[in-house]
Amino acid sequence: MHQIVSTRADSSRRWWVLAIVVAAQFMFGVDAFIVNVAIPTIALELHASPAQIEAVIAIYLIAYATLVVTGGRLGDIYGTRNVFITGVAGFSVTSLWCGLAQSGPELIVARLAQGATAALMVPQVLATLHLLFADGARARAFGIYGIVLGLAGAAGFMLGGVLVTLDLAGLGWRVVFFVNVPCGAVIIAAALKIMPTVPRRAGTRLDIPGAVVLFIGLLCLIGPLLFGRDLNWAAWIWLVMAAGVAIIAAFGRLERTVARRGGMPLIDLSLLADAAFMRGLVAVFFFFFANLSFYLIMTMFMQKGLQIAPLQAGLVFVPLALTFVVASRHSGIRAKHRGTLVLIEGCLLQIVGLAVLVATVEVVAAPSALMLALVLMVFGYGQGLVMAPLSSAVLSSVKPASAGAGSGMYGTTAQIGNAAGVATIGAVFFAVETVISARVALFAACALFVLSIAISAAFLSWMRRVSA
Repeated sequence: MHQIVSTRADSSRRWWVLAIVVAAQFMFGVDAFIVNVAIPTIALELHASPAQIEAVIAIYLIAYATLVVTGGRLGDIYGTRNVFITGVAGFSVTSLWCGLAQSGPELIVARLAQGATAALMVPQVLATLHLLFADGARARAFGIYGIVLGLAGAAGFMLGGVLVTLDLAGLGWRVVFFVNVPCGAVIIAAALKIMPTVPRRAGTRLDIPGAVVLFIGLLCLIGPLLFGRDLNWAAWIWLVMAAGVAIIAAFGRLERTVARRGGMPLIDLSLLADAAFMRGLVAVFFFFFANLSFYLIMTMFMQKGLQIAPLQAGLVFVPLALTFVVASRHSGIRAKHRGTLVLIEGCLLQIVGLAVLVATVEVVAAPSALMLALVLMVFGYGQGLVMAPLSSAVLSSVKPASAGAGSGMYGTTAQIGNAAGVATIGAVFFAVETVISARVALFAACALFVLSIAISAAFLSWMRRVSA
C-alpha cells in the first residue's frame, strides 16, 4: 500500500523515472549483444578454450534466469527504487571486474556475478512501469520500452565491432565491459534524485529457502540445456534435468507451506491461480524460444554456410533492429485500439518473414548480406509488434503489490525460453548441417521457429479470451 501511495504522489515525475529505468534496460540489452561480438577477440587474448568461451555467455544467462524471480521479490519487499539502485551499482562493479579479468575462468566467475546483479536490476524496470503507468499512458510507456529493446540490439551489434576495432587506449575487448561503469554511475545519480522513495514492508522478509530451492532447480534444468551438446548428452545429463523437475515440483509445495505459516512466499501464489497470467507466461516461453535461437542460427548460417565475414554478419541485423524500433512505436499506438490482438498479428508477420527468408535462400544460391538484411526486416517488424506490448499484456492482471514477483516470473520464463531454444534448435541445426548441409539445416530450424511462434500466438489468443 505504501508503495502505491508513494508512486501516485510522484506521478508527475514518472516520465523521468521511465527514462532512468529504460536507460538501465538499454545498458543491459547492449551488454548482451556487445559481448557476443567481442567473443572471438576475448578468446584469442585470454587463451580461453571453446568450452570457456561458451561458459562466458551461458553462465551469465544461468545466473540471470535463476535469480530474476528472487530479484523481483526483493523489489516487492524492499521497494523497487532501493533494489534497482543496488542492482545497477552491482552491475557496474561486476562489469569492471569482467573488463579486468586476466583469464578465462576469472571472466566466467565475473560474468556469473554480473548476471546475478542484472537479476536485481532488470525486474525493477518492468515492475516500475507496471506501477507508474496503470492509466491511458500505459501503452505509450511500454512502447518506449520496446523501442529501447530494439535500439539496444542495434547499438550492441554496432558498438561491439567499433570498440574492438578501435582498440581504445590499447584496452581492446575490455572496453565493452568498462563502458557500463560510467553509464551505471549516471543512472544511479539520476535514480537517487528522481525515483520515489518506497519504505520497506513491515514484517516481511525474503523466502531464503524458496530462493535456494528455485535456484538449484532451475540450474539443474537450464544448465544441461546449455552444456548438454558439449557433453554429448550423456545419460547423467538427463538425470540432472529430471532432478530439476522434481526440485521445481518440491518448490511449489514449499511455497504453499510458507504461505500457510504466514510467511511471504518467493512467488505470489495468487499469480498461479490467474489464468490469463499463466497462459501469458506459456506464450512468453514459446515466443522467446524462437528469439535468441533465431539470431544464433542466422549468424552461424551466414558465417559457415554463406562465408559472410563476422562484421558484415553483425551488420545484417542492424536494419532488423531498426525496423523492430519502428514496430515498437506502432504497436503502442495500435494496442490502444486493438488490444492484445496486435500481438497475434505480430506473430503471424514473423511467420511470414520466416517464409520469405526460406524462399529467398531456396531461390538465390548465395544471397548477399544486403539482401538478407532487407529480407530480415519483415521478421524484425513482426517481432517488434509482439515484444514491446507483450510484457504489458501479460502483467496487466497482476496486482501492484505483486508487480516485482510477476515481472520476475516473466523474466525467468523468457530466459528459460531463450536457453531452451538455443539448446534445442541449435542442436537440430548442427545435426542437420553435419549430415546434409547448412541450407537444409536453416530450413529445419525455420520450421521449428514457425511452430514455436504459432504456439505462442495460440496461447496469446487464449489469454485474450480469458482477459475479455
